[in-house]
Amino acid sequence: MDLRTVGLLFMALTALACGPAASTAPPVSPAPSAVSSVAPGATASTSASATPASAAGQTDTDWGRIWDTLPAGFPTYPGAARSDEAQTAPSSGVDVINGKEAAAVVTWYRNALQAASYSTDAPAGPLEDGGYTLDATGTAGCRLELKIAPLGGLTSVTILYGATCRH
Repeated sequence: MDLRTVGLLFMALTALACGPAASTAPPVSPAPSAVSSVAPGATASTSASATPASAAGQTDTDWGRIWDTLPAGFPTYPGAARSDEAQTAPSSGVDVINGKEAAAVVTWYRNALQAASYSTDAPAGPLEDGGYTLDATGTAGCRLELKIAPLGGLTSVTILYGATCRH
């Protein structure tokens, strides 16, 4: 395990141990059974190098242009905590989940996205790191990609929410 991975794991564990009272991130609530405010969308991989997009709140990546944040009501795994520390490349959001296997997390997200009217591909994985990639497509060309990977006793979920998606 390299030094950066150890540092990220330490920060994620610290964020979880401190709980929501010490966090500056908004509290995470369980996802609704259906999300009507989220237009569906996506696939591909991110790049560590990204340039700010001309549209406010968006970033260009190798995967494509993404929103810098997730819309309100986007499905969030129950008990997940938002973690800026676990973010290693531009993304719309990174969540960490304590004590859950990546396979269970990818299944939950696939079901939640389908309930929110997204069409999902079969998850790619398990990958070499034990993680999965889940691509989804929504209306009007909306695309998104989730990378779900184990981090010691945590599972990280990195979400790319395409700029063509309604925000």
